[in-house]
Amino acid sequence: MQFMVNIKLSARTLTGTLNGQNKGAVDWGWQGLIAHGCHSLVLIIDPRTSQTIQVLERHKANVVKVKWARENYHHSIGSPYSLRLASADTVGKIIVWDVATGAARCEIQEYTKPIQDMEWLWNQDASRDLLLAIHPPNYIVLWNADTGTKLWKKSYAENILSFSFDPFELSNLALLTSEGIVFVSDFSPSKAPSSSGKKVYISSPHSSPAHTKPAATGAKKALNRVKILITNEKPNAESVTLNDCLQLSYLPSKRNHMLLLYPREILILDLEVNQTVGIVAIERTGAPFLQVIPCRQRDALFCLHENGCITLRIRRANSNAQTLSSEEQDPDQPVQELTYDLRCQCDAIRVTKTVRPFSMVCCPVNENSAALIVSDGRVMMWELKSNLLGPKPYYSYSGSTVSPLYCPVSFCGIPVGIQQKKLPDLSLDNMIGQSIAIGEEQPSVLYQQEVQLKFLLTGLLSGLPLPPFVIRMCPPLTTKNIKNYQPLLAVGTSNGSVLVYHLTSGLIHKELSIHSCEVKGIEWASLASFLSFATSTPNNLGLVRNELQLVDLPTGRSIAFRGERGNDEPPIEMIKVSHLKQFLAVVFRDKPLELWDIRTCTLLREMPKNFPAVTALEWSPTHNLRSLRKKQLAVREAMARQTVGSDAEASNIESPMISLLQEAESKAEISHNISAREHFIFTDTDGQVFHLTVEGNLVKDGARIPPDGSMGTITCLAWKADFLILGDIDGNVNFWDLKARLSRGIPTHRGWVKKIRFAPGKGNLKLLMMFNDGAEVWDTLEVQMVSSLRTGRNVNYKILDIDWCSSDKVVLASDDGCIRVLEIAMKSASYRIDEQDLTDLLWCPYLLLPRSCLVLKAFLLHQPWKEQYSLDIMQIQYSENEDVKLLMLEQLNSISNDIRCLLLDPEFQLLQRCSLVARLFGDESELQFWTVAAHYLYSFSKGKELIPPSTVQESQASPLDICYDILCENSYFQRSQIERVNLQEAKRTTYDHTRKCADQLLLLGQTDRAVQLLLETSAENPSYYCDSLKACLVTTITSSGPSQSTIKLVATNMIANGKLAEGVQLLCLIDKAEDACRYLQTYGEWNRAAWLAKVRLNTEECAEVLKRWVDHLCSSQVNQKSKAILVLLSLGCFSKVAEMLHSMRYFDRAALFVEACLNYGVIEVNETTKKFYSAVYADYARYLKMLNLQEGAILFATKAGEAGAELLKDLQQSKEDKPVS
Repeated sequence: MQFMVNIKLSARTLTGTLNGQNKGAVDWGWQGLIAHGCHSLVLIIDPRTSQTIQVLERHKANVVKVKWARENYHHSIGSPYSLRLASADTVGKIIVWDVATGAARCEIQEYTKPIQDMEWLWNQDASRDLLLAIHPPNYIVLWNADTGTKLWKKSYAENILSFSFDPFELSNLALLTSEGIVFVSDFSPSKAPSSSGKKVYISSPHSSPAHTKPAATGAKKALNRVKILITNEKPNAESVTLNDCLQLSYLPSKRNHMLLLYPREILILDLEVNQTVGIVAIERTGAPFLQVIPCRQRDALFCLHENGCITLRIRRANSNAQTLSSEEQDPDQPVQELTYDLRCQCDAIRVTKTVRPFSMVCCPVNENSAALIVSDGRVMMWELKSNLLGPKPYYSYSGSTVSPLYCPVSFCGIPVGIQQKKLPDLSLDNMIGQSIAIGEEQPSVLYQQEVQLKFLLTGLLSGLPLPPFVIRMCPPLTTKNIKNYQPLLAVGTSNGSVLVYHLTSGLIHKELSIHSCEVKGIEWASLASFLSFATSTPNNLGLVRNELQLVDLPTGRSIAFRGERGNDEPPIEMIKVSHLKQFLAVVFRDKPLELWDIRTCTLLREMPKNFPAVTALEWSPTHNLRSLRKKQLAVREAMARQTVGSDAEASNIESPMISLLQEAESKAEISHNISAREHFIFTDTDGQVFHLTVEGNLVKDGARIPPDGSMGTITCLAWKADFLILGDIDGNVNFWDLKARLSRGIPTHRGWVKKIRFAPGKGNLKLLMMFNDGAEVWDTLEVQMVSSLRTGRNVNYKILDIDWCSSDKVVLASDDGCIRVLEIAMKSASYRIDEQDLTDLLWCPYLLLPRSCLVLKAFLLHQPWKEQYSLDIMQIQYSENEDVKLLMLEQLNSISNDIRCLLLDPEFQLLQRCSLVARLFGDESELQFWTVAAHYLYSFSKGKELIPPSTVQESQASPLDICYDILCENSYFQRSQIERVNLQEAKRTTYDHTRKCADQLLLLGQTDRAVQLLLETSAENPSYYCDSLKACLVTTITSSGPSQSTIKLVATNMIANGKLAEGVQLLCLIDKAEDACRYLQTYGEWNRAAWLAKVRLNTEECAEVLKRWVDHLCSSQVNQKSKAILVLLSLGCFSKVAEMLHSMRYFDRAALFVEACLNYGVIEVNETTKKFYSAVYADYARYLKMLNLQEGAILFATKAGEAGAELLKDLQQSKEDKPVS
């Protein structure tokens, strides 16, 4: 019979509870993995399979921040997919890791204070290695995280607590300081910000009038009415006691909005007017907020509460913008504001003094799952699931009730039919559609499916409990037990339970609650049973309750080994099991030794009162097993004569019968009192060595060896083969060679020798010793030290217990709550992930070699050489080493069934496939590109069709989400901007604020409402006259030539004299918005110009303005080509996009994009373009050839015509030379 046993143990670390300083050290990367700090370690977790796949160990202090690098760049052989992570600790060290190999790529150390915050720059066009960090108290430093060089450093006036990058504009950065917020608007990777930023102060919401009104209704109304928070003057001391703002972050779902988190409310600020436009407040009984993560794909917030509950709040659709003008409103109606409705929540955890939620992270790719990190080391994975409620007709609902959520029409960027396969739970934007405001033109779909959301716990990782621990490895692997051997480690904990870990996988095998007090020691009685003892806290007389249990591992049954004994007696000091697992010696502090028979659980002998006090004890490895075997044979023969009548019967005995016989035999052996003779030695307080023999139930005294004068009190013994090792309280170790009758004493100068253990395996005489301040490995034959580990010198933890877990690996339990399996050298090691023996298959293409990873991507993206898709890489012509292919096959096999169905679906379009594969690979830049490309290719191809779409499923796609900002359709963008101004107007309180609203309304062309606002200026105001005249001007503007030319002249003079905004306003009044845009661009206000073009110009004029912006973005000093490409996509300039992709050498993206454009018929095919497409295909064919994908390369070389002729010849030549692998 063939069997396989995996006995290779890899070095690993089992982790436990976290330190308070690890609270903010957690991040979920685009790569699909979670990293979090545990003391000075960094754990890497795969959220899909809930496995710890790597533990990074190099920091000497507690880790306070971890951040995954962004994947916002085009990946190729030169810039491959790689797992890069930055971690920072309390002494100011930043380490950048290559997570797959566990090696540090670079280390950065500038100061010695804890890093407050750090973040990788999200725009990676220029460089993908830039990391910004806050070094206390007030420095921000930009590092090149590849080389460890400092690019620049800038200091600010106050202490900086954290920062947030504006996800829409690279040059904007907000710093949360001890006094308020500093807005930096000139952030650049090339040089430090020149200005010290715009400082604004936060007055805490609790000091605002909203909280001082006694009546609940009044307070509520005031809360709704307004809450000014941001002021340019420093608030007076009474009004603001402490800035208790927990968190500040920009909203990634809409431009220029920021979120401030307080324990009892979340405030949404509109930064154009520095005003609160939305509040999420907690009811009086609700659990306070700890953290909030704003989503990008939808205007939604993941909130973590102090009770460990995660809630999802989604913004309610506003009532229609046009209905809300400045007419008199009902004073009791709440002022319109952003409202976030609670849509679903997960279960809370049981919070105690030691167990509380630390932080939460959300999947950045799909935004539909969150992980909760708990202080006891648990990681809980919560996934959002959508539940379809069936189609319902539209109905109107009042603004106060929670509006229904609908399933989106599109899937992966393209509207799909009802019959088509789709996976709604793929991501947040595929689960719920955009919230539709009443009054907007309804999409032509009559029925939409309403959807409900719920959280589901899909994974749980738990750590070790609080230290102290005792550990004991199961008996070693031998030729006899190889068939059923498992490398199990028993861990006794302070709460009385014993955890059994399987060391090949590092997962918990069994958790057994055995004792009622702290476990003090464990000894294995066989591969499937162990003895453990625990002692309660001593009473006034120093007596305790001793618990000694024999546990059967397969069943979990435990028996009190000493029966009724154990109450009110001196504590057990140690238990020692004999070499053949027959006998047990139990040593007490002030009470004589007990000897027990393990097989029958009987007491063989309790030593007399005058028996010497035992300080150390060890069983001898020698025994009379051979003579015992002869006796056993005699018994067997006698039994055989009794049980078997004739030979004929004997041959018919079946295997179950044989096992019954063997059982009977073993019982008979016990009843015949056949047991091997075993010896043990022990030392007393004077250092005398006693020798005793145990056979059956007889205990005989043997020789006594007088004390060695050079040694103090002996504290531990170890005996293997002919070597006996003694360790004493002063750190001296004596090596006795019993055969040669030699003894050699070595002073280690390390104090009390607490434990000595020989390594398992025949002839392996390595020795592991434990001291108060660490451990050492010695070679007994050479009598010399092999390796040493010392607390304070090379590690910052204290060793609590030691053992060998195989002949070449040691296991150490330490006071930082971890258990480490290390090589003999005892160097704390991070391991390679691919050497791990993981229980579940793991989808992480980043672990493959760079080339294999790109092959896998090409294979999933596009298989035009086949009639139908396949997910078996072995079936294609791909010349590569078999091991590499098997690794790739493993990756393909770990893809979930739902996604597998989509990939194999013949109706799943190329564009959808591209965006799905970008999601699978966590490729930020690909995902953005293909989402925008799919949207506009679809809408432009529909625009070209003359016949209106008749079928329901071909209905108009929803507009591009507002998180794409300037890339959205003009009409949708305009509507969102008007809605935003309405909100600002409803919230205005000061003159400044009103003026900003009026300016915005003028630019948007809403002149009537702008006039109303201008006329509100009070007569005391210095601007009263000016505003009144402006109101007259706006109302009397006629389109007559002279007035237009005068206004244009005034506007240009104003702009020339530095009044850009005012000049632009005048130009917009006379419908010269195109000129206004040109002026804004001339003066470098590119974003403002693009905004104005989107809201005021027709499609052609707008396209002209945006094309000038594209040229600016492509210029060498700006270098934001990826943004330029997205802008071109939104304008439908598809040929230009393809040219740019090709010129940037994005050959794979360019070829797939050209394919998609040709499928949709949105680009012309003529002689010149044909030539260009051939060049694109030829380059893609070369790329595929470089990846060894023969069939794909041949296909694209054929498509390339003349441009690929030479290449095609090469490929066919090599195909003939090389047989199919």
